[in-house]
Amino acid sequence: MNTVLIKNAKIVNEGKIVEGDVLIENELIVEIAESISPKSPNCKIIDAEGNYLMPGAIDDQVHFREPGLTHKGTIASESRAAVAGGITSFIEQPNTVPNAITQELLEDKYQIAAKTSYANYSFMMGGTNDNLEEILKTNPKNVAGLKLFLGSSTGDMLVDSSDSLEKIFSSTKLLIAVHSEDETTVKANLEHYKSIYGDDIPVEFHPEIRSVEACYKSTVKVIELAKRTGARLHVFHLSTAKELDLFTNKIPLEEKQITAEVCIHHLWFTDADYKTKGNLIKWNPAVKSAADKEALWKALLDDRIDVIATDHAPHTLEEKQQVYTKAPSGGPLVQHAVVAMFEAYHQGKISIQKIVEKMCHNPAKIFKIEKRGFIREGYYADLVLVNSGLPWNVKKENILAKCGWSTFEGYNFKSRITHTFVNGNLVYQNFKVNDKPVGKRLLFDR
Repeated sequence: MNTVLIKNAKIVNEGKIVEGDVLIENELIVEIAESISPKSPNCKIIDAEGNYLMPGAIDDQVHFREPGLTHKGTIASESRAAVAGGITSFIEQPNTVPNAITQELLEDKYQIAAKTSYANYSFMMGGTNDNLEEILKTNPKNVAGLKLFLGSSTGDMLVDSSDSLEKIFSSTKLLIAVHSEDETTVKANLEHYKSIYGDDIPVEFHPEIRSVEACYKSTVKVIELAKRTGARLHVFHLSTAKELDLFTNKIPLEEKQITAEVCIHHLWFTDADYKTKGNLIKWNPAVKSAADKEALWKALLDDRIDVIATDHAPHTLEEKQQVYTKAPSGGPLVQHAVVAMFEAYHQGKISIQKIVEKMCHNPAKIFKIEKRGFIREGYYADLVLVNSGLPWNVKKENILAKCGWSTFEGYNFKSRITHTFVNGNLVYQNFKVNDKPVGKRLLFDR
């Protein structure tokens, strides 16, 4: 039996921080108490030394690139980066090559992950203008949900037919997650700037091309559709102040039919950073103004926004260094997301309990993930120890994403992930990943 006893931890769970011990047997948490004695001589004891013990983060939006674009990343490489960053479960998006828009192509990804993933995994089914029949075959108990791109991004999965959208929203009980930008607006803005600059548009105009109006127009439309059809809607990566009043904090999360996510980069960067970071912070939707960033923080803290995620989307440095129209949007984030939020804690912006709520508890609630996202007896032992006073510097040698770069390169974080457990297995300790993939398929209580 694999038995681990974590002692002297500050256990962060369900709004509280309590000092105590946690006992793991095989895959599960079997006891949480103020003090636990080892039950067998083979019990591995880890002294947490007063560091924070939190549930493993659940990232509800990543792009791990496999199959097809494996020069950018693989399920193995990116899940290793994830566990090093305290993310123990991920939900991956369907715009791989080929797109995961049939049950067979979707299942292919699960088969790869079963052999190679260091973190627990689920994969979104992809929607198109004409694959409703395939969507309706999706099993809600073992697939996270359905992803729709309402604005074009990496891959060719744009759903731009109102008739198709209406049919999808009316027909499926799956959680529908959307990339919400109005394609017509984006295209018109892009053509305007191309007429002035050609392909070499200064990246500072990215938030004018993928504009506030493009986001707002799309989000208004999709929320109206969800309300009219009764569909369960989750809006990915909000980036504008204008969209935030479309979401509510007047009812408990469990009762919300419409939920929202914000990503690390929209909480960290502003349009002023394009001057120094260039295409490295080119994301869709775009990083926007300081006022937008401030409004996102406010909505996160007052619970109009429910989840913090990464939209981890690696590209090679060579790809990112191309001219604007050829440089793809996206970047690696899973390894630095949790410590980036702890940085915000050090700055007095957010409590550690709130970080855990938005990165661990709420994704589990929104997707109804079985036995994960909390430190509870009988739950899977997906756990992360964080030393909030152990600084480290991000440099090429310690970046685990296959693309080998990070927007945080050169940054000194004040906090460090020291240990990560996935299903009771110690998979990461102080910059070293245990080279044994132990991730399991996420299951859903639906």
